[in-house]
Amino acid sequence: MSVTSKAMYKPLSLATGVLGGLAASAAFGQVWKRLGNDRDVPDPKDLNKSNTEVLAAAALQGLIFGLVRAAIDRAGARGYKAVTHENPA
Repeated sequence: MSVTSKAMYKPLSLATGVLGGLAASAAFGQVWKRLGNDRDVPDPKDLNKSNTEVLAAAALQGLIFGLVRAAIDRAGARGYKAVTHENPA
């Protein structure tokens, strides 16, 4: 990957990263509304919540964030390759 190509890909990568984070946050919020007993995501510092609930929410959040961000990063890389015919890796 050339220096010019890296310079062109960096803003795209940053933008897709931000969009991925926003999409993942929205997706997790919707999933938690359907799965959680109450509507709010449990705060790990709230000792009134059970360990199971707090850790399950954290695990689910990590899974969703990782999956959504990877999918969006992958789509951005494929789009970049389609336009420039260079692999961004």
